[in-house]
Amino acid sequence: MSKGVVRFSVSIPHDLMNVFEKFVEELRYKRSRAVQEAIRMFINEHSWKYKEGEYVYGTINILYDHEVKGLEETLTDMQHSYMDVISSALHLHIDERNCMLVIIVRGESSRVKKLINDITGRRGVKQLKTTVFTSESLAIKNTDDRITKQCDITSQLQQATTAKYA
Repeated sequence: MSKGVVRFSVSIPHDLMNVFEKFVEELRYKRSRAVQEAIRMFINEHSWKYKEGEYVYGTINILYDHEVKGLEETLTDMQHSYMDVISSALHLHIDERNCMLVIIVRGESSRVKKLINDITGRRGVKQLKTTVFTSESLAIKNTDDRITKQCDITSQLQQATTAKYA
């Protein structure tokens, strides 16, 4: 990883910049720090989707209408079908009609993507958001050598385990 900083300019709408500046001030951030954090979050949110064989950890957050016939049963059946990547699930009743399901996942990225795709297309699913971390994203987020080495060791262990059972 190279040392130093890069300066660049961006064009954004005034309204977006005003909201950004308000949050930067309220959070007592420096503008550069806020932009760095936003870039890291953007990379983390999207990069895992394009890597095959990546081991991921995260949550799938689903807002759905429990009045839709068969949806709850389908979601439960899916959880049983994906037990290899689902660690736990939490069900929250929001109101008389809406529920939130939080599924905690860990496992191979293509399997997690398949689960997400299977849920997304269901009638009654109003919104689905994911938060996914990879060993790589942990290393990018914290440049401390100990954390980076720990992520490298974790990655090596995962590769060795995959090779052993392949």
